[in-house]
Amino acid sequence: MKKLILGIAPVKRAMLPMEAAKAQKEELFPLIRTIKADHVEIVDIDDLCENGIAFTLDKVPAIVERFRNRGVDALFLPFCDFGEESVAAGIASQLKVPTLVWGPRDTVPNTDAQRGRDTQCGIIAATKVLSRCGVKFSYITSCPTESEQFRRGYTTFLRAAMVVKVMKNLRVAQIGNRPEPFMSVISNEGELLERFGINVVPIGTASIAAATDKLLAEDGDELRREYEDYIRRVDCSPMDGSQLGKMLGLNTGAEVAKRCTAMKLAIRQAIHEKDCTCASMDCWPSAMLLKGLPCVALGELADEGIPVSCEGDINGAVTLAIMNACAMGETSQFFADLTIRHPENDNAELLWHCGPFPYSMKSPGSPAKLKAMAGNWELKKGDITLCRFDGIHGEYSLFAGEGRAVDGPETTGTYVWFETENWESWEERLIFGPYIHHVGGMYGNYAGALQEAARYLNVNFDHPGACGPKSLG
Repeated sequence: MKKLILGIAPVKRAMLPMEAAKAQKEELFPLIRTIKADHVEIVDIDDLCENGIAFTLDKVPAIVERFRNRGVDALFLPFCDFGEESVAAGIASQLKVPTLVWGPRDTVPNTDAQRGRDTQCGIIAATKVLSRCGVKFSYITSCPTESEQFRRGYTTFLRAAMVVKVMKNLRVAQIGNRPEPFMSVISNEGELLERFGINVVPIGTASIAAATDKLLAEDGDELRREYEDYIRRVDCSPMDGSQLGKMLGLNTGAEVAKRCTAMKLAIRQAIHEKDCTCASMDCWPSAMLLKGLPCVALGELADEGIPVSCEGDINGAVTLAIMNACAMGETSQFFADLTIRHPENDNAELLWHCGPFPYSMKSPGSPAKLKAMAGNWELKKGDITLCRFDGIHGEYSLFAGEGRAVDGPETTGTYVWFETENWESWEERLIFGPYIHHVGGMYGNYAGALQEAARYLNVNFDHPGACGPKSLG
């Protein structure tokens, strides 16, 4: 994943003391340089303004030029005191990128001996000007620099801005067609391009099959290395002599695993050649052509940061790309069917698919097996965020909610039992919203960042319990 390029322009009031503003800036910068450092490149204005703080209009053109030349994806305007609303708006209104506004909580009021910073006062004034100038901005309530509230808000903004970056000119590889019975996965290519700049790039399944055969014939070092890594982690013996394997000319689990590994390399190569971020795949309809199911390949690709949706679901692939960007390298994503309610827990639902969930999410107590040419294991315990990007009649929504993995009956394929506070409120939104039975999942709590991203993407943010039609039961 490419880095988020963040332009930072601290602002101060021209008439207020420089030393207090400088001290605030020097407290802030060491902190933010440590947050998501592997995924964020900071562009400052240290050599453009006195002490790297903007407070006069004549510096605005140079600041804007610097940020444009560096291709900033987002802007942070930390207020070091009351600030200059004309300077803040002058920078933000010309860039029109996701913009974060924050200033520290002032600790003492003005006295006869000393003028305070009046930071909160200035921010309230400046945000009115930003709104007048058409700047969409995010805000962290005034709080101490060294606080969990600031760190959490700043990180949430970075995640939302990364989603916006990835969605700009997103390229989705469409490998094969949707399965004929699956009308639910129909998407509007033209709308995706016109509304969001999302380009769907067709790739023939036959080309993946041919590339897989070629890789197996060459038996190169990369294939051998990745195949050996896979069979160390996953028990492939259940595929020995299986009827499905024999139908495809694969007699042992080792042969199946090697073909699955080669298929992964072929899919990855095709996605990279087309400069795509994510993909959708028709999967089971092309099993005979591929001489195998791609489930293993999809799970392994997800763990490499290349999410691929099943069953030709293009909007599902976009969902996974959004989630992958939001996670900023912290976790992989899994693509699940919403299937059945827990037999004993009314607020739990089975998230399942035939075998494409990433190995990295496997529960330590669940043995990893290759069965029916797909992974078989339960996912680990932990907090989970579910998400779905979808649309109907030209209106697009981003649904997100949070829950946790819980115990439940064992089943086939890859799966996890997902518990929420009120599953019926989820079911109502999923039924009446523009959604289908496919969702993306990842470990952690990301609903807040996804909600903020939806604002910048100009799509409706939807969530469990939102207003709308209700069940009659």
